Amino acid sequence: MNVTRLALRTLRREGHLGELRTLAASLVLAVVALGVVATLSTRIERGILASAAELIGGDIGVSAPAPLPEAMATSARDDGLQLTRGAQFRSVAFVGEHSQLLDVLASDAAYPLRGTLEVGGADGRTRVAHGPPRGEVYLDHRAMVGLGIHAGQRVQIGGQDLVASAELVRQPDGGELFALAPRAVMNLDDANAAGLLGVGSRARHRLLVSGPPAAVARWRTAVEEGSLPAGADLITPEKMQERMRSAFDRASAFLRLTALLSALLSGVAIALASARYARRKAGEVALLRALGTPRRKVASLLVMTLAALALPAAAVGVVIALGLTEGAWYFARQLFDNIPTTLPLAPAFAAAAMGLAVLAGFALPPLVRLAEVPPVAVFRESMQRRLRRFDVLYLVPLATAIGLLWLQSDSAKLAGILAASLAGVAAVAALLAALLLVVARRVAPGAHPALRIGLAALARRRGLSLVQATALSLGLCALLLLAVIAPSLLEGWRRELPADTPNWFALNLQEDQRTAFAEQLQRIGATKTNMMPLAVGKLTAINGTPVDKLPFLANDEARDAADRQLRLSWTADLPPSNEVVAGTWPGASPAQAEVSVDTSWRDRFHLKLGDTLRFEVGEGALDARVTSVRKVDWTSFRVNFFLMLDPAHAGDIPHTWLTSFYLPRGHGDQLSKLSRDYGNLSLIDVDALLDRVREIVDRVGGAVRWVLGFSLLAGALVLTAALAASAQERRKEAALLRTLGATRAQLRAAAACEFALLGLVAGLTAGLGAAGAGWWLGKAVFRLEDFVPPLWPLLGAAAIAAFVVMLIGLFGTRRVLRTSPMALLRE
Repeated sequence: MNVTRLALRTLRREGHLGELRTLAASLVLAVVALGVVATLSTRIERGILASAAELIGGDIGVSAPAPLPEAMATSARDDGLQLTRGAQFRSVAFVGEHSQLLDVLASDAAYPLRGTLEVGGADGRTRVAHGPPRGEVYLDHRAMVGLGIHAGQRVQIGGQDLVASAELVRQPDGGELFALAPRAVMNLDDANAAGLLGVGSRARHRLLVSGPPAAVARWRTAVEEGSLPAGADLITPEKMQERMRSAFDRASAFLRLTALLSALLSGVAIALASARYARRKAGEVALLRALGTPRRKVASLLVMTLAALALPAAAVGVVIALGLTEGAWYFARQLFDNIPTTLPLAPAFAAAAMGLAVLAGFALPPLVRLAEVPPVAVFRESMQRRLRRFDVLYLVPLATAIGLLWLQSDSAKLAGILAASLAGVAAVAALLAALLLVVARRVAPGAHPALRIGLAALARRRGLSLVQATALSLGLCALLLLAVIAPSLLEGWRRELPADTPNWFALNLQEDQRTAFAEQLQRIGATKTNMMPLAVGKLTAINGTPVDKLPFLANDEARDAADRQLRLSWTADLPPSNEVVAGTWPGASPAQAEVSVDTSWRDRFHLKLGDTLRFEVGEGALDARVTSVRKVDWTSFRVNFFLMLDPAHAGDIPHTWLTSFYLPRGHGDQLSKLSRDYGNLSLIDVDALLDRVREIVDRVGGAVRWVLGFSLLAGALVLTAALAASAQERRKEAALLRTLGATRAQLRAAAACEFALLGLVAGLTAGLGAAGAGWWLGKAVFRLEDFVPPLWPLLGAAAIAAFVVMLIGLFGTRRVLRTSPMALLRE
């Protein structure tokens, strides 16, 4: 017997069966869901790096406090790379009586290598430019307003008279997406001639390179393996995008969550369809066994039939996934300023392998067990169900589900929460279904005839009823997580950045300026104004031991933190996005100075409650006892500090004030004039950063909606497969009842009662499970502290789902009710 040929003939003969169609459709959906998200995530990751390269003006570079050695540039040229030199520093520009502190980039004519430098001329037109020629400088709008000039007028920087030939509109290496001072771009030779880069300058010299990825990687390796100059750092796209990393990590978690639930839904549908197909094949397998076919060949035939179905379905899934990814990227790439990236093929094929693993894990156990059907089952149907071996195979679907969660979530926490939530839903659904069956046996004798028949049917198929209730609950729970919880989580993320999120920060505000500055901010339309004290100090001792003598300072990170100046603040109330995880928040007037430390500081300096820290602030010293440890959400856009003192002891130390406020767009001129009135202030604009994060939220919402479409299809397959699981038994029962005189209306009412009860159990369990899982995910994975699952939408969706279950079940019984009893009995 040629097993392969027979498997193909079997598949051709049985291709019309609903079970096989469900298997194929479920596999395609699993591959599409996993493939779209994996391919899109890989492409977005490449887009992030390409976008970050535009942010720094090149593919990679080196920054140092002194001019970089010529050997680095020579090595880059030898590798065929383009390069540009530059330096960044602070300087003051003068125009008559006006002055303005500037963040200056001095560059050569090759700048930028990546991205575009856009400037606006005196005619108001925007053009793409490179580094300015000698004698010219580009100033941004804030600098122009602050100096009271327009494009074409002269300005003095570093003692040199330069022409502000254009207004700086867009700068590819605009820092970390926020500006501490107005920006300027001048010629590198002009900066050298003015002595701005000489001995004693605080400039950071830079060398940026760009070129083919392989050549850039070789140059990077050579630089990293060689000896960098003192104080030098690599400028890499990864470092420049650290501020955006948390947003992209959260976005990735959303996409992975939706893909995982879609794949698990497909797995449940595959398991149900496989079990039904196995029951249908039992008689055929018994006949093969009676004709002398060995068990091994029977098992091979079943596996080959499944493979012949799976491979084309997986290929179709890969093609659809790549096509949909290309379409999705057409919209998503706008997030990265239309940066072109090639379509990665590996994630889609990896998704196909994962989909085949899902099919094997969920479908093989019931099919392989068929090989144990004894030959006598040809004559005695009851023998088809007396299978003793391969019970351990039913651990395979569980292992497959756990493996899928682990591999695809890329987060043990996300995988654990989903696994625990779905396991809880399955357990509760099975328990409620078992209670329903117990009640059915007691209530059925005295119930309405239709209800009595429906309850009796559920109780008679006890095992199958439990499987149906559990599968429906899992499917509905996953659908509710996708359709209700995921959008609610996205909305919670969006609410973290409302339209009036503070987009400006002011540093160095003095005590006697606070009232007048707040009044002027209110006058120009600023809202959400918040002021916090800010003191600059240094950690000198822990428990009386000087920090430079502590053993753990051999760690570079701890040593750098100890050498760095510290920012200290204080407030009576615990700030938002802070959570006390140990100890108590400092009281109103403690006897001794108290300090609350961030968890990272606790770990870095091996601190514990009761330790004493000594700080030097100004000309004095302050000893403070650690009384609490805080977990700080550094991904929020609120003002946060590693160290918070108690107000009673901190009020007298030298300090300035840090102010945050929201100012609508279009008030730049008024803010620049305010900046001139308070020359000691440094204004930081974070509008660009906020806009980028909001755009990420919107794009993730669009991507989740794409995957949600696949998930709804997978959910429909689960419902159909679960309700079809008992179709064969129901056909026989309907034939018998019709023969005994039952009408179609009575059978329809009985089926409605049966499916309504199953839907009630599944809807209730799924709603509770989705609410619990959503709350858990919001707190632990997405860090949305105030997230509360929308209970009423969940209850409404659960009720609708239960009603849909009843309708789908009734739809599936139409053919049975329309067929004559004699035809049913002859089947």
